[in-house]
Amino acid sequence: MDTTTISQPKKTEIGISKLRNYVNGEWVTPKDCKWREIENPSTGEMIAEFPLTSSADAYAAIAAAKAAFPAWAATPADRRTAPLFRLRDLFVANMEKIARVLVEEMGKSLPDARAELKRAQENIEVACGMPVLQQGDKMIGASYGIDGEVLKLPMGVFGMIAPFNFPGMIPFWFLPYAVASGNTYVIKPSSQVPCTMQIIGEYIHAAGFPKGVINIVNGSHDVSDAMIESPDIIGISLVGSTRFCKELAVRCAEKGKRFQAMGSAKNHLVVMPDAKVDDVIRNMITSGYGCAGQRCMASSVIVCVGDDMYKTVCDKFVAASKEVITCDPLDPKVADEGMVMGPVISKKAKDFILQMIETGVKEGATLALDGRNLKVPGREKGHFIGTTVFTDVKPGMEIHKIEIFGPVQCIMKVDSLDEAIKIINDHEYGNGASIYTQNGWYARRFKLEVTCGMIGVNVGIPAPVAFLPFGGLKASQFADIKAQGKTVVDFFTEDKIITERYWPEN
Repeated sequence: MDTTTISQPKKTEIGISKLRNYVNGEWVTPKDCKWREIENPSTGEMIAEFPLTSSADAYAAIAAAKAAFPAWAATPADRRTAPLFRLRDLFVANMEKIARVLVEEMGKSLPDARAELKRAQENIEVACGMPVLQQGDKMIGASYGIDGEVLKLPMGVFGMIAPFNFPGMIPFWFLPYAVASGNTYVIKPSSQVPCTMQIIGEYIHAAGFPKGVINIVNGSHDVSDAMIESPDIIGISLVGSTRFCKELAVRCAEKGKRFQAMGSAKNHLVVMPDAKVDDVIRNMITSGYGCAGQRCMASSVIVCVGDDMYKTVCDKFVAASKEVITCDPLDPKVADEGMVMGPVISKKAKDFILQMIETGVKEGATLALDGRNLKVPGREKGHFIGTTVFTDVKPGMEIHKIEIFGPVQCIMKVDSLDEAIKIINDHEYGNGASIYTQNGWYARRFKLEVTCGMIGVNVGIPAPVAFLPFGGLKASQFADIKAQGKTVVDFFTEDKIITERYWPEN
């Protein structure tokens, strides 16, 4: 721990502070807990401490949510959305403050953080339409003198285990829909980036939700295990690695819980011979290097169709990659630049990425741009890796199979669209894929034949807007119901089917 940081807390956006849990409408410090440091990945300095909440305290939060459920479920839908409207306004008024905290603890650029929080805001806005989204169905005359009806009813306490890469957005793929549909909620922020949810929790409190409806519990595996094991948690949403998703799916299935588990990705961008190359290169740079490649929708494989396009993309993409600014994203000289790349989240993450770069070299791929030795003056303790590009990548190489989750791009050459589609469909993951083309026939084939959950056409990051569902296929998603939008309401409600008739009174 850097003691100079403690004596000068004004160096940080957050200041040195001890985080707390939000349980039953109050901020509380768990009893007899250990504390873990939160570092700024750009500087290596400690910015806060968070509590390693025990399973007993996690169960207490779940109990508070359970106690709050009956009254909240009985609250009319328009009354349940009223605090969400207020939360939306607080989000808008304080977005810059939240964004700067997010950047400090996570390392993405300020423009990326603002865009992330804008998407969180949009999900709140969509969930405010719950009086319409939660409407059931009615069939008059289902049979002679008999009517049928489907009611979409809240179920109880739901939970969410959040990832580090989007601490402001991903919880809002789930939370606003859960509470607007009449459930109560427990969220465990990522232990690497809990400060963003702490400040958002202040606005949740100010928005006026009844006690126990939303609870925030900081911690590590003890909290996650308590949520999975508790019989009072009806369902859990998780965004994380495929390994953890599989574990969650098995454990939840054994206990009869609902689950949404959004896993790993290896997103391909296919460049056809008719693509608008200069526009494509700009688009791919943003897709591959935004958030230092640490997002589930980041591109990591560029597939070029034809020798000419392969050579053109290799030359232009490597040149453009060299122009990306890698630095502390809160450096005022560059904070508002459109394409700034910050650090990766931790030393552990950096070491893994460096290991994968070395693997690619050993496999015989050409390291056309090496970002391993990049230094940021004054930020020597930060976890920085420069933009890195491999060419001559072949299917089956480890750097093509494994999600690296860093600023490392692989470029492959194929002879046809058929071959490009086969490479994508043969891959273990099926989160997202995009095609660059002006040809509608190519685009239509790609949309229909590629086995990924989210498809882009001339879009490098095919992340759906908030009122459409978000989720992948194959080993990228372990769930029947995707995140956000109208679709996710089915995860948080139980259909009750009514069949009724009435005989005339005598």
